Order: sequence, then C-alpha cells, then structure tokens
Amino acid sequence: MTADQWTLVDEYLEEKLVPADPVLAEVLRSSAAAGLPDIQVSPTQGKLLHLLAKTLGARRVLEIGTLGGYSTIWLARALPPDGKVVTLEFEPKHAEVARANLRRAGLQDRVELRLGTALETLPKLLAEKRGPFDLFFLDADKANTLAYFEWSLKLSRPGSLIVVDNVVRKGRLVEASSREPDVRGMRDFLDALVSDTRVSATGIQTVGRKGYDGFVLARVTEAPAGNVA
Repeated sequence: MTADQWTLVDEYLEEKLVPADPVLAEVLRSSAAAGLPDIQVSPTQGKLLHLLAKTLGARRVLEIGTLGGYSTIWLARALPPDGKVVTLEFEPKHAEVARANLRRAGLQDRVELRLGTALETLPKLLAEKRGPFDLFFLDADKANTLAYFEWSLKLSRPGSLIVVDNVVRKGRLVEASSREPDVRGMRDFLDALVSDTRVSATGIQTVGRKGYDGFVLARVTEAPAGNVA
C-alpha cells in the first residue's frame, strides 16, 4: 500500500465513524491559518482518545503538548461537566491559538492551559496535588519523553492510562545507531519501559493520513512512591 491509499482509507473511516463536526473543522482551519504545523492527531486518532477517556470514566486528564487544541477538545468532550483537562504548552503562539479554539468549542471552563516548559510545570502540578490524573496524553518534544513519562507516573494512580504518541518515528525507532534526538528519546523511553514493573504496556504501529508511526499504551499497575494518590 502507498501513503495515498492510507489517506483514502482514513477518509473512508472518518466518513463512516467520525461524523462531520463544524467546530473541529474550524479548529483545524484556524490552526492552519495561524501557521501552526500540521502535526495534530487525525480525526480517527482524536476519537480514539475520546473513547479511551469515556471507557476509563476519566474525570482528570493531563495532556503534554497542546498545539492548537484539537486533541484537547476531543479529550475534554469526553469528560463529565465537572471534569478537567490540564494541558501544557511551551509555545506562546500555539497557546494563543488553542485558547481561541477552546472558546470556539465552548470548553474554556473544562480546560486549564498552562504555558511554559513542561519539565518546570509538572513538578508544580505535583506540589499542588493536582492529581491523580486518570488519563495522560504525551505528545510534546520526543527527546524528553522518558522524563514526561516519569512525571506522569508521579501524578497517576493504579489504573491510570498513559498514551505516548509518535513512538515509531516512521520506522526509525529500530535504528540503534541513530543520533536523532526524537528517535533517541523514544528508544531511551522504551529501554526504560522494559524493566518498569509499575506499568503494563504495549506498542501499536499505525498508518493513515499522518503517515507511518505508532503509539504506546501503558496502564499503571501500582502507585509509584511519592505520587499524589
């Protein structure tokens, strides 16, 4: 199969399983108009996050990497009225666009967007006892994935689900000699996951309109020492 076929299949699945949504369509349009990179999750991936949150009965979600707020909206829509998504974004321009998109979706009260370096914000969340979170979506700079994962564990509870996106790196994940920071970051993360008894995890390869990639799902099996649970 070719990338064009992957996209056609994605479009077919979206037509059948992801109803047209004017708000989400405008979110994508406004993000593109603002010059944000076209790296948000696809509609089918967004709905997967939504279904995972629904299945968990999630009330608190932590997202690392907001971009224009597209995945944030999918997650926030899955929560009860008193639920909350805390989403972390480093780029001020991305945060500005995301805030406008969240207002457009009527979800500004269900989402707390924190601007700044995630590795500075995560310790603050722990100190503020903001967890435990039920679901985590890690979709920021890949070089720091292992650090984000460790902080997520500190903010988790047994049964929490951690979704780590863009793991496969178009197949470059298997290149042991790679010095590319994103590939190295994912390999370091998976090397650490091998012996981590705090979680049960699997990895899934994906193809579609976003190309060839994949994600890791990790279910927290025990409360890490020093967490907020």
